[in-house]
Amino acid sequence: MIDNGKTLTPKLVKKLWIAFIFLIVLMGASYIFITGYLTLNYNQAITQRINANVANHVIQEKFQNAAPFLEDGTVNKALFGDLMHDMMAVNRGIEVYLLDKSGDILYSVVLEHNDNEPMKSVSLDPINKFIETKGEEFILGDDPLNREEQNIFSAAPFSVDGHEGYIYIIVAGKELALISDSLFGTYFTKLSIGAIVLTMLFSALIGILSIWFLTKNLRLITQTVRKFQEGDLDIRIENPEQSDIEVVALSFNEMADTIVDNMDKMKSVDNLRRELIANVSHDLRTPLAVLKGYIETLQIKKDSLTELQKEEYLQITHNNIDKLSSLINQLFEYSKLEAEQVTPIKEPFSITELSHDLIAKFKLLAEQKQIQLQLENPEENYMVYADIGLVERALQNLIENAIKYTEPNGKVTLSLVKMGKQIEINITDTGNGIPVNDQPFIFDRYKQVDEHTKKQGLGLGLAIVKKIMDLHDTTIVVLSKPYEGSSFIFKLPAYQLQ
Repeated sequence: MIDNGKTLTPKLVKKLWIAFIFLIVLMGASYIFITGYLTLNYNQAITQRINANVANHVIQEKFQNAAPFLEDGTVNKALFGDLMHDMMAVNRGIEVYLLDKSGDILYSVVLEHNDNEPMKSVSLDPINKFIETKGEEFILGDDPLNREEQNIFSAAPFSVDGHEGYIYIIVAGKELALISDSLFGTYFTKLSIGAIVLTMLFSALIGILSIWFLTKNLRLITQTVRKFQEGDLDIRIENPEQSDIEVVALSFNEMADTIVDNMDKMKSVDNLRRELIANVSHDLRTPLAVLKGYIETLQIKKDSLTELQKEEYLQITHNNIDKLSSLINQLFEYSKLEAEQVTPIKEPFSITELSHDLIAKFKLLAEQKQIQLQLENPEENYMVYADIGLVERALQNLIENAIKYTEPNGKVTLSLVKMGKQIEINITDTGNGIPVNDQPFIFDRYKQVDEHTKKQGLGLGLAIVKKIMDLHDTTIVVLSKPYEGSSFIFKLPAYQLQ
C-alpha cells in the first residue's frame, strides 16, 4: 500500500542509491588504477628516455681507455668495478651488465653481491628493438635480479678485440625500485584519498540531480495512482506519450479506463439485478398468492363446494404451478447462459424439419386463441450448422411470444429464406407492435415493453433468445411498428451437403 506521506517507495530510492554508489566506487577505483598505471609508465618512460644513451657513453668513454677483456679473454672486472663506482655516484639505481652476442650475462658487479639466484641470460628482442628505435620508444627488458618483472634499460652493442656483445644497463635497479615503490605508495594514497573525496562530492551532487530527474515522471505517476486510489476516478496521467516511461503511463491510463468502465458495468449489472429480483418477486408472488387462496378455500369449504367447483379450483391451482415452474426454469436457464456455463454443440440439422415440429407443437395453442399459425416456404429442405437444442429453445420463445401478443383472428408466420451462405429465419406476428422507444430494450433481461398492456408472462424469453444468438455469433433484429405487428429476424450458417 502506498504511504500517503511519500511519493516513492523507500525500497526504490534505496536500490537507486545502492546502484549509483556502486557505480561511483567502480568508476573511482577504475580512475585511480588507470591514473596510477599511466603515471608509473610515464615516469619510467621519462627515466628511460633520459638514460637512453648511457650504454653508448660507457662504450665510447670507458672502452677507449681500457679493454673490457683481459689478454686471457676473461672479463676485466677492475674496469667494471670502477665503472659501477663512477655511475653509482650519479645514480645508485643503475646496474651494468656485460652480455655476449647471444644475450648470456658475462659479468656484473651487482651479481657478486646478490643473495638470490640471478638470471644467466636476458632476451635480446627488447634490446634489438631498443637499438633499432635509438631509445625513442618505451620498451621494457628483463631484470636479471628479478625473474618475474621487467624494467627500463639502456643498451648498446660493442665489438672490441674480437669480442662482440652488448652493454645492458638497468637504469632503475632494485634500490631505486624500493625507493620508488615507497614514494609511489605515498603518492598513490594521497591520489586515492583526493580522487575519492572529489569523486564522491561531485558524484553525490550528480546522483541527487540524476535520481530526481529520473524519478520525476515516476513520482508523477505515483501521485496520480494515489489520487486514483483515494477515489478520484477521473484523474489520468497527462500527455503519457511524452513521459520517460511512456509504457507505464499509457498502461495506467488504460487500466484506469478499464477499471472505471468495469465499475460502471458492475453498477449497471447491479441495478439490473435489483430490477430482476423485484420483477421476479412480483411474478412469484402472484401465482403463490393464487395458490394459497384456492388451497385455503378448498380446505375451509371442502364440504360445501360442489365437485365442479373443486375441479375448477384444482385446475387454477395446476395452472399457477405451471407458471411457477416455467418461471423457475427460465431463471435457471438464463443464469446458466449469463454465467457462460453453456457451450453450443454445433452440428448440421434440418431447420425445415425443426420448424415443422414447432408449428405442430404450438398449433393447438394458436387455435385456442383463434390465431393462424403457419410455416412459409416449407417445401425445400434447408440445412444449418448450429446447436439444435439452443436454436429450438430460441424459436420456441419467439413463437410463444408472438402468439401471446397477437390478438384473436391474427396471424403468426415462421418463414425460412436462403440468402447466400446463410438461412434467414423470420417470425412475424400481426399484434399491436412494439413502441419505438421500447425497441432497443426488449432484449434486456426482464424488460416489459408496456406496463399498461402487460400480459401475464415471464419477461426472460427474449433475453434468453439474445444470449443464444450471441453463442452462435449472430444477431437478432426486431422490426416493428405500433399496431402493425413485429418481426424477429436472425440468420444461421447454411450447411452444404457433400
